[in-house]
Amino acid sequence: MRGLGTRARQVLKAGSAAAAVLAALGLFLTACATGGTGARDEGPAGSEAVAKGATTSPSASPGKPPTRVDAVQLVKDDPEVSTSVKRDLKPCVADEYPVDVSYGDLTGGSSDDVVINVMTCGDAVGVGSYVYRREGGRYQNVFKAEEPPVYAEIDRGDLVVTQQLYKKGDPVSYPSSEEVITYGWSATRFTEESRIHNDYSNAVGGTETPAPSS
Repeated sequence: MRGLGTRARQVLKAGSAAAAVLAALGLFLTACATGGTGARDEGPAGSEAVAKGATTSPSASPGKPPTRVDAVQLVKDDPEVSTSVKRDLKPCVADEYPVDVSYGDLTGGSSDDVVINVMTCGDAVGVGSYVYRREGGRYQNVFKAEEPPVYAEIDRGDLVVTQQLYKKGDPVSYPSSEEVITYGWSATRFTEESRIHNDYSNAVGGTETPAPSS
């Protein structure tokens, strides 16, 4: 089983910490969140990719042509994406959108698959993760997760989705646990291959703010 990726930890941890500050101070944050650069197998390499919705990849998959997509438009045009995610997908500053985009071989198609993570601007909470596969000259949604905080990554050909979980009464900065789920492609869809559940210590204190709603 594979552990939680660096980028996912940055996004989910940043989201929880910033949400706690929001609840305590009652401030409305308008600047895009930034995070450090971490090692990962695929995808954007740092905070600039989040702020500008930039798309980067270490290299194209062998034998597959590198293809870049308009990630924001792809999400907005997708009928599988919820209305709330589309409504809230707006520029943080100027034309800079809070999206991470990764390219890699997940489904064995003729082109690289596209993993898109949509986040909030102020606190970098992952609100939607999607995988698109190129079929018949267009990209088709073959996976989605829309229960925040959530983040998806490509890890050695597998799709790894991380989600923090809250029990009733948990402060937003201290979720009770997390689940790291690894999916593999099976003919026409993703199937779960493994699941890691990590319980966090409840000995660590925090401000008594309500847990975020799903």
